[in-house]
Amino acid sequence: MSLLGRATFPPMHIHVADHPLIAHKLTLLRDERTDSPTFRRLADELVTLLAYEAMREVRTQQVTVRTPVAEAQGRQLSAPKPLVVPILRAGLGMLEGMQRLLPTAEVGFLGMIRDEATLRASTYAERLPDDLSGRQCYLLDPMLATGGTLSAAIEFLVRRGADQVTAICLLAAPEGIARVERDVAGLSVPFVLVTAGLDERLDDRGYIVPGLGDAGDRLYGVV
Repeated sequence: MSLLGRATFPPMHIHVADHPLIAHKLTLLRDERTDSPTFRRLADELVTLLAYEAMREVRTQQVTVRTPVAEAQGRQLSAPKPLVVPILRAGLGMLEGMQRLLPTAEVGFLGMIRDEATLRASTYAERLPDDLSGRQCYLLDPMLATGGTLSAAIEFLVRRGADQVTAICLLAAPEGIARVERDVAGLSVPFVLVTAGLDERLDDRGYIVPGLGDAGDRLYGVV
């Protein structure tokens, strides 16, 4: 279901995916009894379903192909290729599910960390093209909590020239959505958020409630 429309530019569009399979897999992810191998598999499957929703506006061009019978008109992804950017480390657990749906996309990496005291995000590593002009970028980050990390990532991509950014998150909190909406309002590109669930709130530590805990720890263990 769409929570916000596209009345102004640049718009922020939020899509909470409403599908029984998505709800089923998200419920299993939330369960504290779900172990890390199962959690990784479920996250992978869930991301593929969310990616399908997120790719509705991927750019294509008309082409002509020849079938064994006759010529046919169709569509294929246009250049430049979409760029998929997982936010390290937890975003890595979403990459394979995204690549399954979009194997021809290029992949960049963005390392960001949140200061647990200030809740501010900073960049510690990046592997991205210097020029993203004309590129559609797809950010992967399991949890949209305070919104600081996602906002910083969006701004980073826009500074490189990205002209459309879509984020895929397993869960989002109202506080994080409000923060991102405020921050992207000053940017010159549209932003789309696709998520499996919109939860109640954040607790005093900045964790989503009811949430599913720390996604990175549940994917890879506590390090």
